[in-house]
Amino acid sequence: MAISETGRIHYFIYYRIRAGVDRDDAHANVRAMQAAVAARTMVAGRLMERRGDDATWMEIYESVADPVAFEAALGAETEAHRLADLIEPGSARHLERFVECA
Repeated sequence: MAISETGRIHYFIYYRIRAGVDRDDAHANVRAMQAAVAARTMVAGRLMERRGDDATWMEIYESVADPVAFEAALGAETEAHRLADLIEPGSARHLERFVECA
């Protein structure tokens, strides 16, 4: 089965939240960042946490038509909302890109 490079890109970003961080504040901060990205790109994100491991979070952004603009907005808003302050020391945000199989 071939992979379509002309299709839209789906982003999955996962990371571990720092121990001791206020979860309500962290949720609000990530959702504010996602709202800012959506305002700039028209791509709405979702926030999830791993079942049985509520310290592992995942942001999902689907059907991104302009990955260059999206990634620029995501980077700028991630920095502006200081998401690095939420990440477990020694960990990082892992960004994966997927396309539909053709």
